[in-house]
Amino acid sequence: MIASAPPSPILAAPLLEMRGIVKSFPGVQALRGVSLSLHAGEVLALLGENGAGKSTLMKVLGGAFRADAGSIAIAGATQHFASPQDSRRAGVAVIYQEFNLVPGLTACENIFLGQEPTRAGFIAQSQERRQAAELFKRLGVEVDLDAPCHRLTTAQQQLVEIAKALAFQARIIVMDEPSAALTDHEVGRLFAIIEELKRQGIGIVYISHRLDEIFAIANRVTVLRDGQNVGERPMGQVTRQELIELMVGRELSDEFPKRSTSIGPVRLEVSGLRRGRAVRDVSFSVRRGEILALTGLVGAGRTETVRLIFGADPREAGHIRLDGRSLAIRSPRDAIAAGIGLLTEDRKLQGLMLGHSVRENFGLPNLDWLCRGGFVRLRRERDEFARYISSLRIKVFSGEQRAGTLSGGNQQKVVLAKWLARNCDVLIFDEPTRGIDVGAKYEIYLLINELAAQGKSIIMISSELPEVLGMADRILVLHEGRVTGEIADARAATQEQIMKLAIA
Repeated sequence: MIASAPPSPILAAPLLEMRGIVKSFPGVQALRGVSLSLHAGEVLALLGENGAGKSTLMKVLGGAFRADAGSIAIAGATQHFASPQDSRRAGVAVIYQEFNLVPGLTACENIFLGQEPTRAGFIAQSQERRQAAELFKRLGVEVDLDAPCHRLTTAQQQLVEIAKALAFQARIIVMDEPSAALTDHEVGRLFAIIEELKRQGIGIVYISHRLDEIFAIANRVTVLRDGQNVGERPMGQVTRQELIELMVGRELSDEFPKRSTSIGPVRLEVSGLRRGRAVRDVSFSVRRGEILALTGLVGAGRTETVRLIFGADPREAGHIRLDGRSLAIRSPRDAIAAGIGLLTEDRKLQGLMLGHSVRENFGLPNLDWLCRGGFVRLRRERDEFARYISSLRIKVFSGEQRAGTLSGGNQQKVVLAKWLARNCDVLIFDEPTRGIDVGAKYEIYLLINELAAQGKSIIMISSELPEVLGMADRILVLHEGRVTGEIADARAATQEQIMKLAIA
């Protein structure tokens, strides 16, 4: 159980004030007079569904977007940001979910990129190293200064971003989904660093969909919905349920929708799956209408296991059977033809072609029945996708909108639509709600339940134990490539029971 964050101290004038920020794009009113304040030594949580305006507001603060109206003041001085450089000079650093690092440069070089200390026209490398070491010491961590950033872990790259912000003497640091790809241990380390930054008087805007973290680290919370402020509270004066309802704009009686289960005979069986040390003799089955959760710590082999089932990686051993017949799956094409669909963990890199339209993304795995004579029947493709836009409530202007411009929840719905169109018998969801807001999560949960009710077999990988307990009929726990336990009745299980098996 994560402890609650301490209440805010008695605070002086705000370090940051954003007042009446308005921002429009063609056809979209992204921000409608949004206001936000941040004090020195405070963590302000910024919450809202995907598309609520959080990222747009922070890009205005970071100088990436210019507001149509409104004002920004830092330490009482009015600011006008025409570029990210202006924002950075004013003491603002934005650490985006996708880090802004040059992979081939070292940690030290990335920290001082653009502001290298020089001597007689040459970069003073010894001075750089000394200052970089002092920055990491200030954070209470150690990072190899000479390691290229592409060789660093996600947590270490995040530390480089924070050190880079301090090198620019940032007084305000924005962290956008900072824990999305971190282990529990790394999240704990991040929280310790945030506490140290607070002690140094730095104000932090913390954006996350993980409400447990918000209650652990934030002093105050500001909630946006549809580009407007809908609430601001001290963390000690708001409940989890109240935050969820502020974000979605309606009452949710339960975070996980209830369903009545009608589980049929075994549909998919895998036995003796093996690939190196990543997957070692994994066997299990999933029934019609069943939601089977695969869980475990990072590196347990969950994703590696389903990639073998889907043919994305070659297996060294093992058998796969569907409805009693053996499958020779050597590629994703074979799996798709057999009626198996995989919603990948990384929808941006593996699930979608971000530069292409949502219509084209929908059509890719369905070209066999959307084509005639070697040509795509565009009208049929548009009509078919339009049905899913309506049924899945995908927020798009048209089917020609680029997939990369959608919010995370709507991107996930596009991926789901293309697999639903294939009418797959087995659907594998790998971290289906990662980086998705609570409202969109609820809709994804409803869709998963509906698919199970239709007799589909669902395999769901999740690192969020409340999600596992709230959605699964049965739980399979993996550790270092092996199955370490099975919980037949997920609703009677506890997080402690799962964790014991996960570290076995």
